[in-house]
Formats: sequence, structure tokens, C-alpha cells
Amino acid sequence: MSDTSAPQNAQSEPTVSEPTTSEPTIESLVGAWLSIPEVAERLGMRLSDVRRLVEDRYLLTSRVGANKAAMVPELFLDEEGPLPALHGTFTVLADGGMDDDEILRWLFTPDETLPVAGHAVDAIRAGFKTEVRRRAMESAF
Repeated sequence: MSDTSAPQNAQSEPTVSEPTTSEPTIESLVGAWLSIPEVAERLGMRLSDVRRLVEDRYLLTSRVGANKAAMVPELFLDEEGPLPALHGTFTVLADGGMDDDEILRWLFTPDETLPVAGHAVDAIRAGFKTEVRRRAMESAF
């Protein structure tokens, strides 16, 4: 008796694989996320104040993780709060027709042509707000 490890029915139904996309997810592009309570704790603010920052678009959120909770990219914050240059950049991109997820994708997609290595948020953090806004205007309109 021979032991064969080959499948009994090699002509069975083909397996369906998940479609693959070449674009990374927003969750993986951003990397480090903070929940609204984590932002509040980190900045020493009330939850309602953090929610107001999101409502007034000083911070953007995306629903990520297993429970699809509203999360803020950690790089949007410094020791004092939201990076000041973000609010105007969000406005430029939104005025150009981008939704929040498209804005997040634009801000966190690596771009070798920026004055610093990384993505637009890295450039903003390095002091290149004007260059990032110029590019935001070009890509949004």
C-alpha cells in the first residue's frame, strides 16, 4: 500500500483568493494610532475637548482596528496638542474634494520628492508647511 499525500480530487473547485490591491491600507500607512481617550490622556484634556478638536477639524480620525473605533494618527500630535499646520492643510485638501480617508492617505503616502524623507506629515513636522500646502493645492484642484 503506497502513501500518497496528493489530493484525491485534483480537479476540485478552484480556490477563491482575496483580491489583492497594490495600495496599502490607511491603517498600515499611518502606523501608530491613538484612540480619543488616549489623545485626551496624553494632552491632559477632557474627552469632550478632544471630540471638539475632531469636530472642528484640527484632528482627523479614521475607523480602524478590529472594533472600527475612531482613531487619530499619533503623528498629528506634539507635546502641546495637534500640529498647528494640519488644520489649514486639511481645509485645502477637503476644499479640493477629498474626504477624510483620502486626506489621511495623501498625508501618509511616502513621497521621495519631499524635502525630507517620508511623507507629508513628516515634512510638516520638519517645518515644511508651505511646501506641503503648495502640493496639497496642486493635488486637490
